[in-house]
Amino acid sequence: MRAPSREPRTTRAKTVTEGWLRRSVTPARLLLASFLGLIVFGTLGLRLLPGLYVGPDLGWVDSLFTATSAVCVTGLIIVDTATRFTLAGQAFVLLLIQLGGLGIITFTTLIIQAFGRRMSLHAEAAATSHADVAPDLDLKRLVRSVVGLTFLFEGVGAAILFVLWKGRFPAGEAAWHAVFQSISAFCNAGFSTFTDSLVGFRTDPAALSVIMALIVTGGLGFLVLEEVRFRTFTRDRSSLVRMSLHSRLVLWVTAVLLVVGWGAFAALEWHHSLGGLSVVDKAANSLFMSVTPRTAGFNTVDYTQTTVSSNFLTILLMSVGGSPGSTAGGIKTTTAALIALLALARLRGRSLASFDRRSIPTATVQRAVGLFVVAFGIVTLGILLLAGVHLGGTEGSGHGRFMAIMFEAVSAFNTVGLSMGETPTLTQGGRLLIVILMYLGRVGPLSFAAAIAVDEPPGQHEFRYAYEDVIVG
Repeated sequence: MRAPSREPRTTRAKTVTEGWLRRSVTPARLLLASFLGLIVFGTLGLRLLPGLYVGPDLGWVDSLFTATSAVCVTGLIIVDTATRFTLAGQAFVLLLIQLGGLGIITFTTLIIQAFGRRMSLHAEAAATSHADVAPDLDLKRLVRSVVGLTFLFEGVGAAILFVLWKGRFPAGEAAWHAVFQSISAFCNAGFSTFTDSLVGFRTDPAALSVIMALIVTGGLGFLVLEEVRFRTFTRDRSSLVRMSLHSRLVLWVTAVLLVVGWGAFAALEWHHSLGGLSVVDKAANSLFMSVTPRTAGFNTVDYTQTTVSSNFLTILLMSVGGSPGSTAGGIKTTTAALIALLALARLRGRSLASFDRRSIPTATVQRAVGLFVVAFGIVTLGILLLAGVHLGGTEGSGHGRFMAIMFEAVSAFNTVGLSMGETPTLTQGGRLLIVILMYLGRVGPLSFAAAIAVDEPPGQHEFRYAYEDVIVG
């Protein structure tokens, strides 16, 4: 006869609780919770801390909207950051941008490692989710490099902007503008300490070049930056491994989108919103119009004055966004590329998508297609609801504002921050809807779906029904 367990009840209860937590706290749920907690922190800070802004108090909805926009590095604003927020308020918003851009999990990881403690397996899985695409990289070193590379690029960008602006503003003011714009640009946030964003610098190609470099660098992804850094600064060339397919694809797609967008915006806006500028300034601003939809949110033109074709092209670029593992949003460059490669393979009668003499696993392509379908569904529903909530079924002028509504919803979900002027006029319901879109876009639709999914019993995923075909096309 088996002897009864003498383990105390409290110990058994603790063991059961810990086991339940390990099963429940998945990487996806940890990611969602970390951003949600940071949004709550930002909302409470903006609502309750004194001296952050001037004028009427921000209500709960406006505080939530601003905090979500900062944490999700979107850049949509209800109140002007330059005039309504004090220096302390701007610093608080910048803190939310920095934490949101890097990800609260990354900061937690670094703190734990600094004290010599190992992360839980769930937290490690959430923080090092790129192990399957670049197995040769030291993931612990990669995580530590995230903050180092971020501060390096932001510091260099701020220093250059300070040199460019010190003759335009007093030294202290120039330094603050430089720091704020540099962090906001690298984090692809789009918040600015200038009321007109960067419209006042449309004739300053040097400053625009720095901002563009920060935006593109921040949108490449830390895995790509680490591989580029390793290959650039490694003296022993024999130790170099082949750059991962992921990094090669990211760099290729990024270059193509920037060049194609540059040419398209130059053709569409040369004699419209860019009219009156010099040839150099036109070229710089058309390139900026191609860079900023990659979820940066800064603008040098008024998008209510641009052509319908330019606005629709901006929507397409906003939907693609940046690259995986970066501060940017969107469905990501690799997702768009895999869908295009799959279509090309099908047209050639091939079953597998390939790039640069490498076949891409079918499961990866299926994830890309699934992400696109889910993202498209969320954005479409968001546009429908926002049109109903914001326009309220109005006739006449409401139809003419549909482009602005679609622009707003796409910008929110893809954490871009560009707007055609609809943000300050949003109703309370419209603002809450934009908050939801920004949050879903930041954490990712697939991460959200994985977090709320009900766990299947063991072996359940292996079950399937009999095949039966249907006609498509």
